[in-house]
Amino acid sequence: MLKSTLVTFCVLLSLTVIAQGTLPKGASQLNGGFGFSSFGVPVYIGADFGIHETITIGPRVSYRKNTEKYFGNNYNQSLTVISFNGNYQFNKLLNLPDPWNLYTGLTIGYYLWSDVSLNGSRSGFSGEGSGLGVDAQIGGRYFFTKRLAVNLEIGGGTGSGGNIGITYKLQ
Repeated sequence: MLKSTLVTFCVLLSLTVIAQGTLPKGASQLNGGFGFSSFGVPVYIGADFGIHETITIGPRVSYRKNTEKYFGNNYNQSLTVISFNGNYQFNKLLNLPDPWNLYTGLTIGYYLWSDVSLNGSRSGFSGEGSGLGVDAQIGGRYFFTKRLAVNLEIGGGTGSGGNIGITYKLQ
């Protein structure tokens, strides 16, 4: 038992040593996962590009669908968000260890709402409509290897309360 615990500890330690949290200038990574909200489950994909040792920018697309029943009609509602974000990475400022990546930023995007009942009428929900939107986010990643991480983000450009997913560094 002690031997297997020691081997497991050494493997995890070696993965941590080779993991790299920040995205350097000129590097890129892919992100994907699910959001959490009271209106369906958003699914998102995106990319980040390092333009400075502490700044990334990149596109993101998300989609979610929900069916609700109001006044006897079933409404098929969906939200597609096409957005672009910019994030500041706090690793250097806070002197965080390599496997971690803590960031915050802004996302601007186009929100495309659709809410149609089965008989073709619109629901008329107030506050829901297509148009531009701006969101703020704070998030973090933990890299298990040099290229693979889990991420968690609160806010963001998905029209949801946050996201959880994976990140894969391309370079």
